[in-house]
Amino acid sequence: MTNSLTTPQLVLGTMDHGTRVDERTAFRLLDRFVEAGGFWLDTANCYSFWTDPSGLGGASERTLGAWLRANPGARSRVGLATKVRQDPLVAHSWPASAEGLSADAIRRGLCGSLDRLGVDHVDLLWAHAEDRAVDLAETVAAFGEAVAEGRATRIGAANHASWRVQQARGIARAEGLAEWSALQLRHSLVQPRPGTTVPEQGHKMLAPDDLDFARSEGLALWCYSPVMMGGYTRADRPFSSGYAHPGTDRVMAVLAEVAREVGATPNQIVLAWLMAQGISPIVGASRIEHLDEALGARAITLSEEHLRRFRDAR
Repeated sequence: MTNSLTTPQLVLGTMDHGTRVDERTAFRLLDRFVEAGGFWLDTANCYSFWTDPSGLGGASERTLGAWLRANPGARSRVGLATKVRQDPLVAHSWPASAEGLSADAIRRGLCGSLDRLGVDHVDLLWAHAEDRAVDLAETVAAFGEAVAEGRATRIGAANHASWRVQQARGIARAEGLAEWSALQLRHSLVQPRPGTTVPEQGHKMLAPDDLDFARSEGLALWCYSPVMMGGYTRADRPFSSGYAHPGTDRVMAVLAEVAREVGATPNQIVLAWLMAQGISPIVGASRIEHLDEALGARAITLSEEHLRRFRDAR
């Protein structure tokens, strides 16, 4: 798989590695993903403090670091993407102790990530969420510094308003610094009612304007929670209440029809649909069969007729 940011492709999310997913299983998933031609691995310095008994982040990065050490040569075959902003500085005290996006916090956060991963740079460094308590110019300068010093190859913004990203890009351009060139938001085939707040704190939904912005500016666009935590196929994991509206019913009906016609699973169709929009979906699998299912979406090409039916249903 290409290492290009702008080419839509499956990204392996490693949020639960080292916590809900034990190291042995994590290694098997990482091995399988790379063997199948996968390239991008997505983590964050805060993963996953909410499930780690310590109440602190770092488990995912430590697990990735252990896998890299156990697999000499693997570093050249994968792209490492991590995030700073949300790591709690005090155990079991979030968001009150979240590190934020000050220059010092970014430097410390990235330094910690590189140490846990056992590498001298990451291929993509994300600002995990906004921090409006810090002047944007300070944040932009710190991210630019990370690129200038070779500790990050590319930089991006997750869970940010598009206007803030564009403002940051303008500041970087004026100062001769590296610009945020990627955007990461929550997105899937089904959409909640306008104005609905999803239960997951801090998630920012991709809006049509965000997609338009990314395309017009040539930004890479990644999305998380693409298969809605199993909601498309598992009765025990229903969509949250904000998704209870006629549009969801119409989309689900079309999804079932298209899956039958193509001979694929609903999850594979959703992933193929996202990639057809130019979006790279981040898939967090905890079992090999689930990862294999996701990887199978790469072979699916949806017709213009399929895409039109989804547009009409939404």
